[in-house]
Amino acid sequence: MPRFAIPTPDAAAHAAALERLDGLVKPLGSLGRLEELAAWLSAAHGTVPPHPLDDVRVVVFAGDHGVSAQSAYPREVTAAMVRVFLAGRSGVTVLAAQVGARVRVADIAVDWDASDIPPEVTAHKIRRGSGAIDVEDALAPGEAFAAFEAGRAIAAEEAGADVLIPGDMGIGNTTVCAAVVASTLGLPAAEVVGTGTGVSGDALDRKTAVVAAALTRFAGTDPFDRLTALGSACLAATAGFLVEAATRRTPVLLDGIFSATAALVARDIAPGAERWWLAGHRSTEPAQAFALKALGLTPILDLGLRLGEGSGAVQAVPTLRAARAVIAEMGLLADLA
Repeated sequence: MPRFAIPTPDAAAHAAALERLDGLVKPLGSLGRLEELAAWLSAAHGTVPPHPLDDVRVVVFAGDHGVSAQSAYPREVTAAMVRVFLAGRSGVTVLAAQVGARVRVADIAVDWDASDIPPEVTAHKIRRGSGAIDVEDALAPGEAFAAFEAGRAIAAEEAGADVLIPGDMGIGNTTVCAAVVASTLGLPAAEVVGTGTGVSGDALDRKTAVVAAALTRFAGTDPFDRLTALGSACLAATAGFLVEAATRRTPVLLDGIFSATAALVARDIAPGAERWWLAGHRSTEPAQAFALKALGLTPILDLGLRLGEGSGAVQAVPTLRAARAVIAEMGLLADLA
């Protein structure tokens, strides 16, 4: 497994930020989580106050999953949604526009022809679709690492961003995430499987059975083997994206269950990388709660969102900007006449 030199956020800047926050014209700690975020950003940027968060970029990793039959929506929705992203009419593109964020979509494993799609969208494509994890591996040998490296390359292409947000698009991805989280943390299927796109009743039972079968089929510990057996190319690419962002000292806002799952795997591959990530929002998927607890991350927002795409994390950008404004623009008690 590759080794990564993960830098440590600036402890001196973090301490200086806390000192400045305590000296602002307010009662100690009265701005709560905003103060924590301001200190975190200061440590990430190595300066007090942190840099303005002007350049925010979302990368949506798209791919199909062999377990998509368990979803409330057909597999073909993934390919259709890539076109919606490119047209600027998706949930995340509309929401991102409100905060001035740029959205990019990367076809990592969508099962379609894509001959009429701009080549930059498919430049890092690994394969079409993935195996059904209850009966076979999701990926062929070597594809998990290739996808991981593709994600790293995409993060490198986004160098210079103030904040990166990994998004996702792929029918069936919550099933894959539940399996990966359960395998990583040693949890039973029933505790991690959620409703995903809105399944219930017999459909939810079938989804749980798929995850249980996948966990029976695979019992390894290596993160790349786990991605191969239970994951997907887009999940592996997202993990690579997160690791590369950390090596480049770029703050990341995680979105929902998909990016939290990728983060759990990425932390196993590159311990310490989690110091560069924040949880943008709380998903309705139970597996996300387990993943974030393991990562030591507390969501910034809780809006009941379950769209994916990076849409929840985008909503946390104004909160980060508010945290930065507090430490940059509020007056000091010492300056009062």
